[in-house]
Amino acid sequence: MSGFKKFLFRGNLVDLAVAFVVGAAFAGLVKDFATSFITPLIALIGGKPDYTRLAVTIDGTKFPYGIFLTSAIAFTITATIVYFLVVLPTAKLIERMDRGKEATERECPHCLSDIPVRAGRCRYCTAEITPATEFPY
Repeated sequence: MSGFKKFLFRGNLVDLAVAFVVGAAFAGLVKDFATSFITPLIALIGGKPDYTRLAVTIDGTKFPYGIFLTSAIAFTITATIVYFLVVLPTAKLIERMDRGKEATERECPHCLSDIPVRAGRCRYCTAEITPATEFPY
């Protein structure tokens, strides 16, 4: 039982569970935002936003392609909202926060692999490299 308890309370599993719950709540928020604001805006421009009733019948078999079309439009709207309102601002915020930090790695001039800044030899191609502390600035 103690092994199971350690597994349950390990940091990664708890972090994953919290991320899942927050992600599910956020997905609902984005879906409701798209339904409440974006879909009506599209309806103003292009007409009715619900295409679930569209279908084609071939040899008596009904193919309701409108359901897929509606889901594809909802996915595109949701992905766009998430990108422009969450991903892009978060990336810019992280970039601003990392501006003042010193680099811990640099590129090996021979094999282009990332190596520690103060390394005197590349761990991948074993070429001798002048440590970054000896560069004349």
